[in-house]
Amino acid sequence: MKTRINPEDVLRIVDKHNDSQGAVISILEDVQAMYNYLPEAALKIISHRTGRSLVDLFGVATFYSSFSLEPRGRHIASVCMGTACHVRGSPKILANFERDLRVKAGQTSDDGEFSLSTVNCLGACALGPVAVIDGDYYRNVKDSDVSGILDRASRINGALRIPDDERVFAVNVSCPNCNRSLMNDEYLLDGYPMVRVTASFGRKHGWMRLSSLYGDYRIRSEYQIPKGVIVHFFCPRCHAELRSGRLCPDCDAPTILLLVRGGGTIQLCSRRGCKQHLLDLGA
Repeated sequence: MKTRINPEDVLRIVDKHNDSQGAVISILEDVQAMYNYLPEAALKIISHRTGRSLVDLFGVATFYSSFSLEPRGRHIASVCMGTACHVRGSPKILANFERDLRVKAGQTSDDGEFSLSTVNCLGACALGPVAVIDGDYYRNVKDSDVSGILDRASRINGALRIPDDERVFAVNVSCPNCNRSLMNDEYLLDGYPMVRVTASFGRKHGWMRLSSLYGDYRIRSEYQIPKGVIVHFFCPRCHAELRSGRLCPDCDAPTILLLVRGGGTIQLCSRRGCKQHLLDLGA
């Protein structure tokens, strides 16, 4: 099933970056943040607008592992195939993932739930074999563990309804670039993990934690942020900027994009004090 592309959204992203250094990377990052991959139709629009050939764009997209030319699953599963993991049995672990998901590494399951990939090294050689799903590390994985790991990931719902108020949701979000979780279990607000990001404005650059309750605008930040200031948000894992490529319909500030576990997106206005937001659980 092909993703519907809004040409105006893509052109707005291109025009925002076209005159800047490293424009192609920034354009592709924003388009992928919007669609969760790089649709061919969007690449053709970028090619026509920038004058870059499709061959060049595909070359960039295939060179950087963070880009995907195919729709990615709601859950990203990776198996380490580095030397230490390999000698401890990771090829067999990978085979079990492929069996249970009925896909090969580099493919996405037919139901769109899981994308399976391999990585050369995760930097956890002493814990191998290692598998990662949605940023959660599983160490010393055995053949018998694979089905349980997949079941656990499938049960994690992206939006949890709070029992005493059906109008309020606690959301579990991740980075649209690396798909790693942004939830911070060490810091709770009303009993729910906060969303951890890195924030930058002016000459300030530090940590920020957002309430994970949808519709709740409480934050904790390393620096006091004046009302009206536009804040740049970054993933604390891969350091990519969390941009959506769209502008706030209320104040024209850039919006940020977060992926909701279980499917969907959240877009938030980046201007301090603006309460414009959009939760879409139909993605």
